[in-house]
Amino acid sequence: MSKYTKRFDGRKLDEARKIKAAVGIIPNADGSAMFSFGDTIAIAAVYGPKVMHPQHAQNPEKGTLRVNYDMLTFSVTERKRPGPNRRSQEISKVTGWALEPVVMLEDFPNTVVDVHITIIQANASTRCAGINAAALALAHAGIPMRELVSSVSVGKLDKTIVVDVIKEEEDYEEGEGATDIAMSFTSNSGKLTHLQIDGKISAKELKEAVETGKNACREIYELQKKTLKGVGEK
Repeated sequence: MSKYTKRFDGRKLDEARKIKAAVGIIPNADGSAMFSFGDTIAIAAVYGPKVMHPQHAQNPEKGTLRVNYDMLTFSVTERKRPGPNRRSQEISKVTGWALEPVVMLEDFPNTVVDVHITIIQANASTRCAGINAAALALAHAGIPMRELVSSVSVGKLDKTIVVDVIKEEEDYEEGEGATDIAMSFTSNSGKLTHLQIDGKISAKELKEAVETGKNACREIYELQKKTLKGVGEK
C-alpha cells in the first residue's frame, strides 16, 4: 500500500489545481493566450504564418512550426539565469512535436509560424501549461487546426497516481519516490501527441497514469473551448 495518501495542498488524487485561461492578452501578436495551473502561469504569443528566412530553411511542401519556450528570471524561488538553456531548448522541441499533428502546416508552404511561450510564474507542470497556452494562442491567431491539444502532468508518488503535480510532489522521496509524466492529447480523437517520463514506472501503472491524464485533459479542453467560444460570441 502506498504511503502517499494525502496531497501537500489538500487536493484529491485526481484533482488538478484551479485552471484559468484567457486569449487576446498581447495586442500586437497575431494570437495570444494565458493558461495557468494554480500558480504556474504560462503566456503564449503567435506570429505568422510569415515567409521563412533564410530561404534555404523553407519547406515547399508545408510550413514550419517554430517554438521558443523560456522562463522569466524570477518565475521560480531561486533566481533563474537569464536566457535559454538546455532545458528550455528541449521543452521548445517537445512542445512543437506535441502541437504539430493538429496544425495544418500543409496549407502554408515556405512559411513559418512562431510560437513564443513564457513562464511568468512556476510551481511545476510548466511545459504542460505552456502547451495549453500555445494551443489556445494558435487557435486565437486563426491558424487552421484539425483539433486542439490539451496537456497535463501526472505523478506517481510511491505507488499513488496523482494529477497535476506541484514542486513538493516532484521532490517527494518516501517509498519509491516520485515519477513525473507529462502528456498531451488531441481534443476530439483523443490521440497521444506527447509523453515524457521522468522516473520509474511499471507498464500497469503507466496505463493507469495515461488514462488518468486523458480524463484530466478532457476538463482542460472544456475550458479551452469555453475560452475560445467566449471570444467568438462577443
